[in-house]
Amino acid sequence: MLTLDARTEPLERITEAARRVISAGGLVIFPTDTVYGIGCDPTRETAIARIYAAKGRPAHKPLSLHLATVAELLEYTDENVKANEAAKAFLPGPLTIIVRRPAFVSPRVTAGGGTLGLRVPDHTLCRAILEATGPLAATSANISGEPAYTGSAVGQGGLPDADLVVEAGPTPRGVASTVIDLSEDEPVLVREGSLPRAEVEAVIGPLRTK
Repeated sequence: MLTLDARTEPLERITEAARRVISAGGLVIFPTDTVYGIGCDPTRETAIARIYAAKGRPAHKPLSLHLATVAELLEYTDENVKANEAAKAFLPGPLTIIVRRPAFVSPRVTAGGGTLGLRVPDHTLCRAILEATGPLAATSANISGEPAYTGSAVGQGGLPDADLVVEAGPTPRGVASTVIDLSEDEPVLVREGSLPRAEVEAVIGPLRTK
């Protein structure tokens, strides 16, 4: 497992290393605005399977897609008005938006489910990596059931196995993203995280609690 520290390594070396690992079907651990993620090429089923194995992640729990820009994310939301409103209001930022899974996204990413989580982190290095690699199927970089990794030398020992770890120190927020499900007519709050519920409701209206 190769570790590159963004505080000392050139950005070009980091993004090129991430691109090479992902294009070869490998796994990358990377910082975001909330917690560190572990991601892979969403078109490679063997790589997706490696994430589940590395984390000990239950097979029924889906991954989400991390994307470099809001414009790219909007390609996945189709004519979902509330999803588009939320994306334009809060992204890049600590929000995961769940929509109906587009047919071009493998059901392996969503654990066979019909919905897909979308993220555009508010983190310059993260987005640079995503621009180099393309979209990543990802989840938090921790062993399932353990606390999420937010960037510390002590916590690195508990990271799941990956081909590349991009270390950048503590994440700006240190708390997981807020998750909203906009796949049906009634918006649902799945998890309140870094982005307050009230701020989301001010833009898209009341959220039912799951």
